[in-house]
Amino acid sequence: MRANKAKTCSCDSKAVKTGFFFRKSDSKYIQRWKCPACLRTFSTATNSLCFAQKKRRLNPLIQQYLIGKVSQRRISVFLNINRKTVARKVIFLGHKHRLSRFRYLKKYQKVKAQKVQFDDMITFEHTKCKPVAISILVEEKSRKILDFEVSAIAANGRLAEISRKKYGKRKDYRRSGWETLFARNQKFVDKKAHFKSDEYPLYRDALKKYFPDSTHEQFKGRKGCVVGQGELKAGGLDPLFALNHSAAMIRDGLGRLVRKTWCTTKRLDRLRDQLDIYIDYHNRILTP
Repeated sequence: MRANKAKTCSCDSKAVKTGFFFRKSDSKYIQRWKCPACLRTFSTATNSLCFAQKKRRLNPLIQQYLIGKVSQRRISVFLNINRKTVARKVIFLGHKHRLSRFRYLKKYQKVKAQKVQFDDMITFEHTKCKPVAISILVEEKSRKILDFEVSAIAANGRLAEISRKKYGKRKDYRRSGWETLFARNQKFVDKKAHFKSDEYPLYRDALKKYFPDSTHEQFKGRKGCVVGQGELKAGGLDPLFALNHSAAMIRDGLGRLVRKTWCTTKRLDRLRDQLDIYIDYHNRILTP
């Protein structure tokens, strides 16, 4: 399909059409434009996020594999490409879906979320001696994931001493992570919204700092049931079902978050990229 939209040059002069070119990477004809004032030429693809990509056909395939619990190594085998190509595509897709996710959330600027559930998902980077908290906000009624934040935390329990001995004292950034998350979502969540969470003591102070007029209801944590990646809770009606069900879907969708996996996170920024890819898919497709 040929593009026929009128274009304006960066010098604010109206450009004129000056032919097409055939793009081999996706077999499309792309319109060329020329500015009569500055004689600059450009095309409809100049400002595209995919500009200069040679294998743009792979973008939707790699996205489907990533949210389908397939590792990056296995994706490279399935598509017969280099692992470095997959790694670069993860960065690109993460940026693309991060922008898409925030565009989708703009609807909450008009009708802000009234009931929100929030909690931490715990995973790790490289080893369980380096735990990581994924803080998520979920709208209760629609189960849309409003936002998330990734924070490094200190090991606890039996691994705490081992972690300090091998890697030194590890700072806990969970509090600053929650404050960043609440501050970023003030424009999407009503200032008098009703929040639900478990009884972790850190939550109340961080919440009241950015939502002082909100109400906060806390529930005692429960043991996870056999199904649901350990996120769904046993014992009947779950008051945090929207949150726990969304967390279970995230763990089931991303291979690096599955319980007892060897597909582990090595860099937190790559974890953020994959979470952006999945959450945009979750909000637009899984919870329409």
